[in-house]
Amino acid sequence: MPVAPLPKALLFDVFGTCVDWRTGITKAGEALGQRLAGLPDTNWAAFADAWRAQYQPQLTSVRSGARPWTRLEILNRESLDTVLADFGLQQVPATERDAFNLAWRHLLPWPDTVAGLHRLKTRFILAPNSNADIALAVHMAKFANLPWDVILGAEVAQHYKPQPEAYLRSVAALGLTPHEVLMVAAHNEDLVAAGAQGLQTAFVARPLEHGPGQTADLHPAHAFTYIAHDLHELAAQLGA
Repeated sequence: MPVAPLPKALLFDVFGTCVDWRTGITKAGEALGQRLAGLPDTNWAAFADAWRAQYQPQLTSVRSGARPWTRLEILNRESLDTVLADFGLQQVPATERDAFNLAWRHLLPWPDTVAGLHRLKTRFILAPNSNADIALAVHMAKFANLPWDVILGAEVAQHYKPQPEAYLRSVAALGLTPHEVLMVAAHNEDLVAAGAQGLQTAFVARPLEHGPGQTADLHPAHAFTYIAHDLHELAAQLGA
Protein backbone atom coordinates (compact mmCIF):
# COMPACT_ATOMS: atom_id res chain seq x y z
CA MET A 1 0.00 0.00 0.00
CA PRO A 2 1.17 3.56 -0.63
CA VAL A 3 2.85 5.33 2.25
CA ALA A 4 1.36 8.72 1.30
CA PRO A 5 -1.32 10.09 3.63
CA LEU A 6 -4.88 9.70 2.43
CA PRO A 7 -5.94 12.63 0.24
CA LYS A 8 -8.77 14.95 1.18
CA ALA A 9 -9.97 15.46 -2.39
CA LEU A 10 -9.83 13.62 -5.69
CA LEU A 11 -9.57 15.40 -9.04
CA PHE A 12 -10.51 13.45 -12.15
CA ASP A 13 -9.67 13.56 -15.78
CA VAL A 14 -13.02 13.01 -17.51
CA PHE A 15 -12.67 12.29 -21.25
CA GLY A 16 -11.47 8.71 -21.41
CA THR A 17 -11.08 8.24 -17.66
CA CYS A 18 -14.72 8.65 -16.62
CA VAL A 19 -16.63 8.62 -19.91
CA ASP A 20 -16.34 6.73 -23.19
CA TRP A 21 -15.99 9.55 -25.71
CA ARG A 22 -15.21 7.34 -28.73
CA THR A 23 -18.40 5.29 -28.58
CA GLY A 24 -20.51 8.37 -27.89
CA ILE A 25 -19.16 10.38 -30.80
CA THR A 26 -19.36 7.37 -33.12
CA LYS A 27 -23.04 6.85 -32.29
CA ALA A 28 -23.79 10.56 -32.69
CA GLY A 29 -22.18 10.44 -36.13
CA GLU A 30 -24.20 7.39 -37.10
CA ALA A 31 -27.37 9.19 -36.04
CA LEU A 32 -26.37 12.20 -38.12
CA GLY A 33 -25.85 9.98 -41.16
CA GLN A 34 -29.30 8.46 -40.70
CA ARG A 35 -30.97 11.88 -40.39
CA LEU A 36 -29.38 13.47 -43.43
CA ALA A 37 -30.09 11.91 -46.80
CA GLY A 38 -27.34 11.94 -49.38
CA LEU A 39 -24.30 11.81 -47.10
CA PRO A 40 -21.52 9.52 -48.33
CA ASP A 41 -20.90 6.30 -46.43
CA THR A 42 -18.73 7.23 -43.48
CA ASN A 43 -16.68 5.27 -40.99
CA TRP A 44 -17.93 7.14 -37.95
CA ALA A 45 -15.47 5.50 -35.56
CA ALA A 46 -12.66 6.81 -37.76
CA PHE A 47 -14.42 10.17 -37.78
CA ALA A 48 -14.49 10.18 -33.97
CA ASP A 49 -10.78 9.41 -33.89
CA ALA A 50 -10.04 12.19 -36.37
CA TRP A 51 -12.08 14.71 -34.40
CA ARG A 52 -10.32 13.74 -31.21
CA ALA A 53 -6.96 14.04 -33.00
CA GLN A 54 -7.69 17.76 -33.42
CA TYR A 55 -7.91 18.13 -29.63
CA GLN A 56 -4.28 18.58 -28.65
CA PRO A 57 -3.36 20.87 -31.58
CA GLN A 58 -6.28 23.12 -30.68
CA LEU A 59 -5.27 23.21 -27.01
CA THR A 60 -1.68 23.93 -28.00
CA SER A 61 -2.82 27.01 -29.90
CA VAL A 62 -4.16 28.37 -26.61
CA ARG A 63 -1.39 27.09 -24.34
CA SER A 64 1.25 28.64 -26.60
CA GLY A 65 -0.40 32.05 -26.52
CA ALA A 66 -1.04 31.96 -30.28
CA ARG A 67 -4.67 32.72 -29.50
CA PRO A 68 -6.42 34.04 -26.38
CA TRP A 69 -8.22 31.83 -23.89
CA THR A 70 -10.93 29.93 -25.77
CA ARG A 71 -13.41 27.43 -24.34
CA LEU A 72 -13.16 23.80 -25.40
CA GLU A 73 -16.64 23.71 -26.92
CA ILE A 74 -15.62 26.51 -29.28
CA LEU A 75 -12.41 24.69 -30.17
CA ASN A 76 -14.34 21.47 -30.77
CA ARG A 77 -16.80 23.27 -33.04
CA GLU A 78 -13.95 24.70 -35.13
CA SER A 79 -12.34 21.27 -35.35
CA LEU A 80 -15.63 19.75 -36.47
CA ASP A 81 -15.65 21.92 -39.57
CA THR A 82 -12.15 20.72 -40.43
CA VAL A 83 -12.96 17.04 -39.97
CA LEU A 84 -16.25 17.23 -41.88
CA ALA A 85 -14.33 18.69 -44.81
CA ASP A 86 -11.66 16.01 -44.55
CA PHE A 87 -14.36 13.31 -44.75
CA GLY A 88 -16.18 14.93 -47.68
CA LEU A 89 -19.14 15.96 -45.55
CA GLN A 90 -19.20 19.66 -46.39
CA GLN A 91 -22.96 19.55 -47.06
CA VAL A 92 -23.80 19.08 -43.37
CA PRO A 93 -25.66 22.31 -42.46
CA ALA A 94 -24.59 24.62 -39.65
CA THR A 95 -27.55 23.72 -37.44
CA GLU A 96 -26.62 20.04 -37.63
CA ARG A 97 -22.98 20.85 -36.95
CA ASP A 98 -23.95 22.79 -33.83
CA ALA A 99 -26.07 19.89 -32.63
CA PHE A 100 -23.34 17.34 -33.41
CA ASN A 101 -20.86 19.40 -31.39
CA LEU A 102 -23.09 18.97 -28.34
CA ALA A 103 -22.58 15.22 -28.52
CA TRP A 104 -19.56 15.78 -26.26
CA ARG A 105 -22.08 16.67 -23.53
CA HIS A 106 -23.83 13.32 -23.92
CA LEU A 107 -21.15 10.69 -23.34
CA LEU A 108 -21.87 7.52 -21.41
CA PRO A 109 -19.75 6.61 -18.39
CA TRP A 110 -17.65 3.48 -18.22
CA PRO A 111 -19.49 0.64 -16.40
CA ASP A 112 -17.65 1.22 -13.10
CA THR A 113 -17.64 5.01 -13.15
CA VAL A 114 -20.86 6.07 -11.44
CA ALA A 115 -20.87 3.44 -8.71
CA GLY A 116 -17.14 3.93 -8.16
CA LEU A 117 -17.52 7.69 -7.82
CA HIS A 118 -20.36 7.25 -5.35
CA ARG A 119 -18.17 4.99 -3.24
CA LEU A 120 -15.36 7.54 -3.28
CA LYS A 121 -17.77 10.40 -2.56
CA THR A 122 -18.63 8.90 0.83
CA ARG A 123 -15.13 9.75 2.00
CA PHE A 124 -13.60 12.37 -0.30
CA ILE A 125 -14.39 15.60 -2.12
CA LEU A 126 -14.74 14.84 -5.83
CA ALA A 127 -14.27 17.23 -8.74
CA PRO A 128 -13.40 17.02 -12.41
CA ASN A 129 -10.09 18.52 -13.42
CA SER A 130 -10.81 18.39 -17.12
CA ASN A 131 -10.08 20.53 -20.12
CA ALA A 132 -13.85 20.77 -20.56
CA ASP A 133 -15.42 24.17 -19.97
CA ILE A 134 -18.06 24.56 -17.27
CA ALA A 135 -21.12 24.24 -19.54
CA LEU A 136 -19.74 21.10 -21.15
CA ALA A 137 -18.76 19.57 -17.80
CA VAL A 138 -22.10 20.35 -16.15
CA HIS A 139 -24.19 18.93 -18.99
CA MET A 140 -21.96 15.86 -19.15
CA ALA A 141 -22.34 15.31 -15.42
CA LYS A 142 -26.13 15.60 -15.63
CA PHE A 143 -26.30 13.19 -18.56
CA ALA A 144 -23.89 10.60 -17.14
CA ASN A 145 -24.92 11.00 -13.47
CA LEU A 146 -21.42 11.96 -12.37
CA PRO A 147 -21.72 13.00 -8.70
CA TRP A 148 -19.22 15.86 -8.51
CA ASP A 149 -19.10 18.12 -5.48
CA VAL A 150 -17.93 21.05 -7.62
CA ILE A 151 -16.90 21.69 -11.24
CA LEU A 152 -13.23 22.63 -11.56
CA GLY A 153 -10.70 22.47 -14.36
CA ALA A 154 -9.52 24.44 -17.35
CA GLU A 155 -12.07 27.25 -17.41
CA VAL A 156 -11.58 27.89 -13.69
CA ALA A 157 -7.82 27.91 -14.12
CA GLN A 158 -7.85 29.64 -17.53
CA HIS A 159 -5.16 27.14 -18.50
CA TYR A 160 -5.23 23.76 -20.19
CA LYS A 161 -3.60 20.63 -18.84
CA PRO A 162 -0.75 19.81 -18.58
CA GLN A 163 0.07 23.43 -17.66
CA PRO A 164 0.83 23.68 -13.92
CA GLU A 165 -1.94 26.21 -13.32
CA ALA A 166 -4.55 23.70 -14.44
CA TYR A 167 -3.71 21.59 -11.39
CA LEU A 168 -2.63 24.17 -8.83
CA ARG A 169 -5.60 26.49 -9.26
CA SER A 170 -8.02 23.63 -8.83
CA VAL A 171 -6.18 22.61 -5.66
CA ALA A 172 -6.27 26.20 -4.40
CA ALA A 173 -9.99 26.50 -5.16
CA LEU A 174 -10.58 23.67 -2.70
CA GLY A 175 -8.49 25.38 -0.02
CA LEU A 176 -6.03 22.51 -0.01
CA THR A 177 -2.35 21.93 -0.67
CA PRO A 178 -1.13 19.74 -3.56
CA HIS A 179 -0.17 16.75 -1.42
CA GLU A 180 -3.72 16.69 -0.01
CA VAL A 181 -5.17 16.10 -3.48
CA LEU A 182 -5.15 12.97 -5.64
CA MET A 183 -5.29 13.35 -9.44
CA VAL A 184 -7.01 10.37 -11.09
CA ALA A 185 -6.50 9.72 -14.80
CA ALA A 186 -6.08 7.05 -17.44
CA HIS A 187 -3.28 9.02 -19.11
CA ASN A 188 0.35 8.87 -18.05
CA GLU A 189 1.16 12.38 -19.26
CA ASP A 190 -1.64 13.92 -17.20
CA LEU A 191 -0.46 12.20 -14.04
CA VAL A 192 3.21 13.04 -14.59
CA ALA A 193 2.26 16.71 -14.91
CA ALA A 194 0.11 16.58 -11.78
CA GLY A 195 2.81 14.77 -9.81
CA ALA A 196 5.35 17.40 -10.83
CA GLN A 197 3.19 19.94 -8.99
CA GLY A 198 3.10 17.85 -5.82
CA LEU A 199 -0.26 16.12 -6.24
CA GLN A 200 -0.72 12.47 -5.44
CA THR A 201 -1.51 10.42 -8.54
CA ALA A 202 -3.70 7.45 -9.45
CA PHE A 203 -3.58 5.58 -12.75
CA VAL A 204 -6.83 3.85 -13.74
CA ALA A 205 -6.52 1.78 -16.89
CA ARG A 206 -8.96 2.40 -19.75
CA PRO A 207 -7.60 0.08 -22.46
CA LEU A 208 -10.56 0.65 -24.80
CA GLU A 209 -10.61 4.47 -24.74
CA HIS A 210 -9.27 4.57 -28.31
CA GLY A 211 -10.92 1.35 -29.42
CA PRO A 212 -9.60 -2.20 -29.72
CA GLY A 213 -6.39 -1.06 -31.41
CA GLN A 214 -5.26 1.21 -28.59
CA THR A 215 -1.49 1.17 -28.01
CA ALA A 216 -0.90 4.06 -25.57
CA ASP A 217 -1.68 4.31 -21.86
CA LEU A 218 -2.39 0.60 -21.54
CA HIS A 219 -0.18 0.46 -18.45
CA PRO A 220 1.21 2.92 -15.92
CA ALA A 221 4.59 4.16 -17.12
CA HIS A 222 5.71 5.55 -13.77
CA ALA A 223 5.54 4.81 -10.06
CA PHE A 224 2.27 6.61 -9.36
CA THR A 225 0.84 6.76 -5.86
CA TYR A 226 -2.00 4.37 -6.74
CA ILE A 227 -2.58 2.00 -9.65
CA ALA A 228 -6.00 0.43 -10.22
CA HIS A 229 -7.91 -1.46 -12.88
CA ASP A 230 -11.10 0.56 -12.26
CA LEU A 231 -12.65 2.99 -9.79
CA HIS A 232 -13.91 0.21 -7.52
CA GLU A 233 -10.37 -1.04 -7.04
CA LEU A 234 -9.20 2.52 -6.40
CA ALA A 235 -11.99 3.00 -3.84
CA ALA A 236 -10.94 -0.18 -2.05
CA GLN A 237 -7.33 0.98 -1.94
CA LEU A 238 -8.48 4.26 -0.42
CA GLY A 239 -10.71 2.58 2.14
CA ALA A 240 -14.00 3.74 0.63
